Amino acid sequence: MPETLDAQILRDADPFFARGEKMQLSYGVRNVQRAIGTRASSAIVRKFGQNALPEGRLHVRLEGSAGQSLGAFAVQGLTLDVIGDANDYVGKGLSGATIIARPPKNAAYDAASNAIIGNTCLYGATSGRLFAAGTAGVRFAVRNSGASAVVEGVGANGCEYMTGGDVAILGPVGDNFGAGMTGGVAYIWDPEGRFEAVANPDAISWYKLDALEDKHAERFRLLLEMHAERTESRRAGDLLESFEKTCADMLMVVPHEVADRILGGADTERVAAE
Repeated sequence: MPETLDAQILRDADPFFARGEKMQLSYGVRNVQRAIGTRASSAIVRKFGQNALPEGRLHVRLEGSAGQSLGAFAVQGLTLDVIGDANDYVGKGLSGATIIARPPKNAAYDAASNAIIGNTCLYGATSGRLFAAGTAGVRFAVRNSGASAVVEGVGANGCEYMTGGDVAILGPVGDNFGAGMTGGVAYIWDPEGRFEAVANPDAISWYKLDALEDKHAERFRLLLEMHAERTESRRAGDLLESFEKTCADMLMVVPHEVADRILGGADTERVAAE
């Protein structure tokens, strides 16, 4: 078997693993290189424990196209920062790490209208953060139970069977959104009122964000600010610049069975697309 990129990371990050020094490493990446960050995360847990390190103590920058399962089971203290794109299963089982995906600064295309990560990303994540300045494929955040994420569009079956965490989607949403969702929160930018046509009403309720208590808008603003800071997303910058209008176009999606607990019994009207 050819040597993995993680084997190189483990060698290059020796000062980090030996003495806990903060480090930033940079590599070119190709789509045949899979599960980047997984072995490094195992080494982090053995050396420091699961939750001992601050965000970005080991920052790995990757330029190019990452293979499947980027950041699978990656833990707190590790940041994977992709300038380019990544294949399917990004953040599978994410366990505390931060994953960033953003286009090159000289990209000639509109990032918010183009795919940057593949299908079934954030599957079974328990904690950590994912920020992607572009769209994701189908089955985004399936069975997410605690991670936070911001993406700029998703395909069908988004947030399926999600049980926790919070997800902000700054673009189009595919069919059957929220099927089997029992926990967590999703924020959907819906300026054209299309969400009702693709939502799964058996599992979820949705509310205008500007009709809810301010704390919900502030939580969304925090996610948006983190996304803008880490990815330099033009879409996020525009939404922050006109935040009052953004909240008027934003929906907060919650599962039926926990809506009262999350919203505190707020007397709000169920939103229907017009």
